[in-house]
Amino acid sequence: MNASPAITVEVVLPGQVEPRGLVVSRRELPPLEHGQVLVRVEATGVSFAEQQMRRGKYYDQPPFPFVPGYDLVGTVTAIGADVDEAVLGRRVAALTKTGGWSSQVVLDAADLVPVPSGVDPAEAETFVVNGITAWQMLHRIARVRAGGTILVHGANGGVGSTLVQLARAAGIRVIGTASARNAAAVEALGAIAVDYRGDVPSRVRELAPGGVDAVFDHLGGPGIVDSFRLLAPGGTLVAYGSASTKNDEGNSRLPVLKLFARLLWWNVLPNRRRAHFYNVWAGKRRIARFRQRLAADLGGVFDLAVQGKLRAQVAARVPLDEAARALELAESRTVVGKVVLVP
Repeated sequence: MNASPAITVEVVLPGQVEPRGLVVSRRELPPLEHGQVLVRVEATGVSFAEQQMRRGKYYDQPPFPFVPGYDLVGTVTAIGADVDEAVLGRRVAALTKTGGWSSQVVLDAADLVPVPSGVDPAEAETFVVNGITAWQMLHRIARVRAGGTILVHGANGGVGSTLVQLARAAGIRVIGTASARNAAAVEALGAIAVDYRGDVPSRVRELAPGGVDAVFDHLGGPGIVDSFRLLAPGGTLVAYGSASTKNDEGNSRLPVLKLFARLLWWNVLPNRRRAHFYNVWAGKRRIARFRQRLAADLGGVFDLAVQGKLRAQVAARVPLDEAARALELAESRTVVGKVVLVP
């Protein structure tokens, strides 16, 4: 049980500001309720979601001000009523959507996923939302078999680099787009690098004349048409963002709604290709099943990491109170992997 009030240091996003507009503050956490735990955060990530949130462009972000932080890894330091005492002192991971950029957080015990012993917290952190996203898109939606070929846009990014490695571990050939400066890093992961500034469709057709078995596209926008056309018969397009429209003016939901409508239309047309929009929170209304699936999938990712088949891509470790610098670095598009905040 909580013996005394816990104080957390947290990074607040006060409004639509540049990274330097983030505010570091202190707050007393409320007492633990039934089924809750207190977690000392050891690592939390900077993902594309936070980059969009500071612009007010993330699809369903909360009203300002709020604490960003999509996921975290930490150690349970206190437990509320009806929580198994075995959880106390355990290193865990959690998908939070917001609130992770803190030194301590209160979470529901049911949302925690154990982190294998010996795995570095910052490295484990890179596998949480990125690993769940990559695993579910590859194995639950696209279901590409060994020997197949996929195209991963942004193969040097957090999700992209994880996707490449998961696919290679499954015996799948990977073509990955990236900048020329990141080509070597993408190839080191086992993918064939393609410069995203060039004629990507032509180059992919050279490498896969019959089309690819799946395309993983976080860009959205007009380029989604090329992604769909590059599919082989029976192939699957998995769209999971609209990064190409991040600076567009107007309603933040409109690009996503347009993308969703296009994918639905393609599925109505008589063709042998499928199109899906992936959202990590899909199915949360069936909370027990959602939690079970999340724990199983993240557990699978952690297992591969322990076996040495999946390498963490930590772009940088930055102190929590330097979140502005971390966000600037993540937005620079110069890094491979994920920028991690360390309280």
